[in-house]
Amino acid sequence: MIQRLAIIGIGLIGSSIARVAREKQLAASIVCADRSQAHCTEALALGIVDAASTDPADAVAGADLVIICTPIGTYGAIAKAIAPALAPGAIVSDVGSVKQAAILALQPHLPAHVHLIPGHPVAGTEHSGPGAGFATLFDGRWCILTPLPDTNAEALTRLEAFWQGAGSNLATMTAEHHDRVLAITSHLPHLIAYTIVGTAADLEDQLQAEVIQYSAGGFRDFTRIAGSDPVMWRDVFLNNRDAVLEMLGRLHEDIALMQRAIRIGDGQTLQDLFTRTRAIRRGVLAAKQA
Repeated sequence: MIQRLAIIGIGLIGSSIARVAREKQLAASIVCADRSQAHCTEALALGIVDAASTDPADAVAGADLVIICTPIGTYGAIAKAIAPALAPGAIVSDVGSVKQAAILALQPHLPAHVHLIPGHPVAGTEHSGPGAGFATLFDGRWCILTPLPDTNAEALTRLEAFWQGAGSNLATMTAEHHDRVLAITSHLPHLIAYTIVGTAADLEDQLQAEVIQYSAGGFRDFTRIAGSDPVMWRDVFLNNRDAVLEMLGRLHEDIALMQRAIRIGDGQTLQDLFTRTRAIRRGVLAAKQA
């Protein structure tokens, strides 16, 4: 399907792409670039890439598919570095969870003879590094593509086929719509998790120790989310601020309603909300996204 696949950034997502591409023979050759020589060495030792370099231009030379798997804040510098080495007709994509910012960072630096098709596989764990990836990460998960208005149809079809081969369900939408959807489904939950765990970290030593020792399922799940890559999530919030602030405003309003219901003893309002949210959870289970 792909002759030379170049992966920029060989962390959790990048190494998972390499693994599934290797396992399902989605690419004849797989190369990676990472600013960490240790990550390059590890990826080679794991056998998930054929070549590795700390220079992204080396990795993309001759590649027909390039996937950028680094924090969004690095995109501009990476685009500048790889632009002269990109082959005519190459597809350049990414895995970031903010698509408008990805387009703004990449498009100005890429040559006219390549196809920019931003993407976002909605999958992941809180772990990082080449050893954290696994080939089944994308099985049954959604990969959202946000093609530009003038995107080449054949290039889009090739990228869709690649992600379908990796086990993903495919969806396409505008970058703006993607960012509003992900603000509520991903970005806001991470912000809440970081805040709650941060509150626990600020407690006096005795109480903090007990919170950790007696962590129930709810707090434990928050710590899992809050254990995600801090650089990646810093960049997400800085680059999707408008959509996140909109959803955060809605959350503040809803919390105020719950605060009042608790204060005045309005059990019916609480039960009604919990009933509606329970239905959402059942919908997530039914969609096999749990």
